[in-house]
Amino acid sequence: MAEKKGDAGPEEYVWVRFPKEKDNEQFAIVLQLMGGDQIKAKCADGLERNCRIPGKMKKKVWLREGDLIIIKIWDFQPIKADVVWRFLGNQTEWLRRKGYLKNLAV
Repeated sequence: MAEKKGDAGPEEYVWVRFPKEKDNEQFAIVLQLMGGDQIKAKCADGLERNCRIPGKMKKKVWLREGDLIIIKIWDFQPIKADVVWRFLGNQTEWLRRKGYLKNLAV
């Protein structure tokens, strides 16, 4: 079916993963790459945590400063966490527009 000029067009669908609160996951922003598989991240609860990039993500997902990620906080050492997910630019923008990132300065 042809679209007319001036139509808003089809609605854009964005699939976004949300943190699982029961698994101690939350949003965070990458502040600094520490080298190797370590990063420093600013978390949604206001703390800065040292985060580890697990082996299954190390070569497949490349992180940069300012990226939005989901981290899983360690039960036995709550100042540290593992990176679980990295968001792409359009996903980050969608989350910011919908108000999910009020605690973070993205």
